[in-house]
Amino acid sequence: MNLSVTLRDEKPGAPGDSPQSVSDSVSSSKSLLIISLLWGIIYFASMFTPALLDDVDTIHAEAAREMLVRHDWVTMYTNGIRYLEKAPLMYWSLAASYSVFGISDWSTRLPLMLGVLALLLATYGLGRYAYGETGGLYAGVVLATSIGPYIFTRFLIPDVLVGLWLTIGYYFFLRSLEEETPSRMACWGFAATCALNVLTKGLIGLVFPAGAIALYLMIAGNLRHLLKLRLLSSTLVFFAIAAPWHVLAALRNPTQGTVRGFLWFYFVNEHFLRFLNKRVPAGYDTVPLFIFWGLLLAWLIPWTVFLPQALRDVPVRMRDLRGNLTRRQKGNLLFFLWALVIVGFFSFSTRQEYYTIPALPGMALLVGGWLARESLSAATDSDRRAGRISATVLFAFGLIAFVAGMYLLSVSHLPTPGADLADLLKKNPQDYDLSLGHVLDLTPRALGAFRAPLVGASLALLLGTALNWILRRRGRPAQGNIALALMMVGLFACVHSSFSTFSPVLSSYKLAVAIRQHFRPSDLIVVDGEYHQASTLNFYTGYPLRVLHEPGGNLWYGSKFPDAPHVFETPESFATLWAGPAQVFLWTDHDDPKELHGKRSFLLARVGGKSILTNRQP
Repeated sequence: MNLSVTLRDEKPGAPGDSPQSVSDSVSSSKSLLIISLLWGIIYFASMFTPALLDDVDTIHAEAAREMLVRHDWVTMYTNGIRYLEKAPLMYWSLAASYSVFGISDWSTRLPLMLGVLALLLATYGLGRYAYGETGGLYAGVVLATSIGPYIFTRFLIPDVLVGLWLTIGYYFFLRSLEEETPSRMACWGFAATCALNVLTKGLIGLVFPAGAIALYLMIAGNLRHLLKLRLLSSTLVFFAIAAPWHVLAALRNPTQGTVRGFLWFYFVNEHFLRFLNKRVPAGYDTVPLFIFWGLLLAWLIPWTVFLPQALRDVPVRMRDLRGNLTRRQKGNLLFFLWALVIVGFFSFSTRQEYYTIPALPGMALLVGGWLARESLSAATDSDRRAGRISATVLFAFGLIAFVAGMYLLSVSHLPTPGADLADLLKKNPQDYDLSLGHVLDLTPRALGAFRAPLVGASLALLLGTALNWILRRRGRPAQGNIALALMMVGLFACVHSSFSTFSPVLSSYKLAVAIRQHFRPSDLIVVDGEYHQASTLNFYTGYPLRVLHEPGGNLWYGSKFPDAPHVFETPESFATLWAGPAQVFLWTDHDDPKELHGKRSFLLARVGGKSILTNRQP
């Protein structure tokens, strides 16, 4: 595969600035094929396993399942209780998938995986517009093989979809900058993507693009461009798409007694109070600021090493900014502000590790544009030298990763046959509010269960970075990029294998299977803890759960509505259930749950450090 390009009709003193000035040896059909193939190998192939996880994975899946069962596409429910904190678009896509393909693991993941494909193609399209064919291809490849999007599509969160609507919206905005009178397609298309983003993740879907574009126009001294964007008709388009669900949700979930209804909970509690870290109830930890900024770079690995030279292409001199920017310069400035606005916004708010994911397409575009310029047959010596320096840094990282992997392999211990992985971990529940908190549970004994993927990942990083270094030193940067992409394919295969091994610790799927084999309609399932800890049971059995915990978490607000079903149990009410005629299945992650002290119980199943106990002989 040859990704080199040749120059044609370049303007003097501005090599490669205009996409139209470069004749690419790679065709658009080949680019689409490469990106789609990477998506198929990395994302589609990993869509079928493992089972869905407790917490956000099955909470979101259950909300979509109940949407389908209830035929209610306005008010979401989970475990039979109103679930009002999220925007609906991702859940609509899940419910549509269920209605077409049935309810399964792969049909749950399918809409998000298709969203990833759409994001990769949109990134390619935007890169092609700003940098030419090769720049678009590289941008798509960088995003497809960066570690962040892969990790945070292992469970159901909508942040990749936020990135999708931003990418398409910024394409329309760039188009409008080059039109004397911006077309209806550019203006209304941008408004529509903002509305779809609001339906995906709330008001940030409007704040992010508005913030980046306002900064762009202020820096470029072109605020009057706002007046050209057909503000009246574009606003009507935005509200025509975004408003109906919000209006219907407010009408169907009004204030009822002490319950302040949808509008307060969704806008005040879940937007403004969450931003101020005063959301009720609490339950979201905050990543330290310096780590949060660092993670933006980490999620772009391995392409992060090319970011410094890519950022040097962003125009910063006032003479350039207030002059006649080329399309490439406009793109570079916008893509930089895209990422800056997102990380800047969350620098003043609560932060999770994955909140920077919507910024990654902008970073991938910057890197993709520079990689295309580096691969030009007439690339400058400084560009080639910068590429070699980055390759050397990356090779050093790969060597360190290989040594660290071999050290971990040497201190790991093979687990005894049949051992439960959860028994080999060191639990750190204080870190579980972070999405990757369970990684801190790993011990040398637990690492023994991951020996094969550990060796595979270490070798992939060593060989991929070494080959890239060799090829760039030989003046073949395009082939070096191919080596890095293939390295990440191998690394993701190892990550998926490890994730499948670890999943019983994060999922109660096998316990749900054990319950289904014995469950009768009059039986009850009780969670010794919060609902989200065992939400897998709800999704895979299709039966509601009782919760032996004070009202909190995802069920807290919905349980306050007068028509909410009885869900929460007290120790006293649970003792009555356990002694009653119904069979009770108790989920617990305690070896000796205090609620069963002095009571007769039977072990039905134990997997992943979690057990199902019953009050009847299985």
